[in-house]
Amino acid sequence: MTIRTLKQRVFITLAATLIAAVFGTLAGWIFGRLVTLKLAERRLGQDVSRATAQAELRFSESRSVLAAMKVSTNPPCSSTELTYFRALIFDSKFLKDAGRMSDGKIDCSASLARPPQPLNHPKQDYTLVDGTRIYKDLTFYESEDRAMITVQQDGFYIVLIPFVQAHPGLWHEHYAETVRDASNGQTSWLLGEPPQVSAANLMRNGFVRLGESLYFTRCSSGLSSCITAFASIPEALQADHTQVRLYIALGGLVGAFLGLFCSVIYQRSRSMERQLRRAVRRDELRMVYQPIVSLPDGKIVGCEALARWTDEDGLAVGPDIFIKIAEAHGFMGEITQLVVRHALNDFAGLLRAHPDFHLSINVAASDLTDPGFPPLLESELKRTGVQPESLSIEITEGSTARHEAAIDTIQRLHERGHSVHIDDFGTGYSSLSYLHNLAINAIKIDRSFTKAIGTEAVTETILPQIMAMADALHLQVIVEGIETSQQADYFDSGSKPILGQGWLFGRPVSPEAFARLLEDQEKATPPETD
Repeated sequence: MTIRTLKQRVFITLAATLIAAVFGTLAGWIFGRLVTLKLAERRLGQDVSRATAQAELRFSESRSVLAAMKVSTNPPCSSTELTYFRALIFDSKFLKDAGRMSDGKIDCSASLARPPQPLNHPKQDYTLVDGTRIYKDLTFYESEDRAMITVQQDGFYIVLIPFVQAHPGLWHEHYAETVRDASNGQTSWLLGEPPQVSAANLMRNGFVRLGESLYFTRCSSGLSSCITAFASIPEALQADHTQVRLYIALGGLVGAFLGLFCSVIYQRSRSMERQLRRAVRRDELRMVYQPIVSLPDGKIVGCEALARWTDEDGLAVGPDIFIKIAEAHGFMGEITQLVVRHALNDFAGLLRAHPDFHLSINVAASDLTDPGFPPLLESELKRTGVQPESLSIEITEGSTARHEAAIDTIQRLHERGHSVHIDDFGTGYSSLSYLHNLAINAIKIDRSFTKAIGTEAVTETILPQIMAMADALHLQVIVEGIETSQQADYFDSGSKPILGQGWLFGRPVSPEAFARLLEDQEKATPPETD
């Protein structure tokens, strides 16, 4: 790797990490705001529920006291009645005063006693549905900056203790109480801090966001009033600024990590693609061969050619990786050409001497649609003197999907005498009619089905159906991934001979090692007698 290339990699990595960190930070800020505002909404809902419950208790108590005052048999405004009123106030939790009113004037009360002359009172502020009159801010009932509410029924009235915030000082939260006047149907602010929106917007249950403020309202049908807890968005974010900063930091870190990871993977992929191209040009791919045996007698009847590649860093790269790279960058055909040439060179002598031995090679979807692929096979077979019947072509289920050219190529290969196999069968979408119309000779059952043998996996229940389908279409069955005797016995129990492939019979080996396997088999086979 040159210094220039190294500098380019470092620059790309740093740039990708920085950009991803910026976007991660932005995403963290946005997500942190959303989470914080959602928590603020939940907190507003909880607090307003407590405030509403307190308001209902206050008004419930006021009505109970008013009802008790109405049944008094004491002379009006007498010392006895005032003592009775004081006892009611003393036993109450939310009331400050109680007394009598007539003709818009206060005649007497528990705290004011019996004034020398009746105290004038302005016109009521609101009237509820049941005729209850509501007054606020009486001048002779002072309570610093908090409003005093007076409730009147008939000739009696009570004064409520000022409204107390549910959790004072907990965070920047505000309260407002609105009421609907039955006399005119209008909604107006009654208690708390006047909101910056119309009172009509605060007579609907639930959460609403208006402008830069959050509102949560609970209404009481019995009181014809609603209580709203509200806070500005900046206040809500400031109250939980630590949480927002945490999400920003977390988003930045995650973004930086993803940027670094993606940059490394991308550069690795780009590097691997260039290395693979060089390896193909230099003919540096290595071939190994895995035995295919007849399950009834364990005899090796064929092999599968597999390509292997070690990159320039000395790391082995699996075919599932480098084959995808070659397909994605459009040079899979060059690898197939190398595989065909090397495999035929390695086994030409054996295939000429034993025509019943089969060499299998894997073909990609791009090869089937490449018009140069059939002539390549024909040329290499002619060069090595191998018959087409000795060379099997393995394709995947998906390689023929919606490709008429691929299907035509399979038909041509079949007509020339090649045995065509569907590789990794069961992982795609092949149906009975599909296989019937496709010119194939065998199916290779995927290793995932083999692993399911002896378990209760659903794949094992499908195996008998696959075997029956293959038998109905007169297709040879080759089982992949056999690693245990139990798996081999399962497939050998049928009436039709089945071929097997897997570590139980041998791992992929070099052509020299494979030749030794055949020699050992030949020595172990007793000579035939007449």
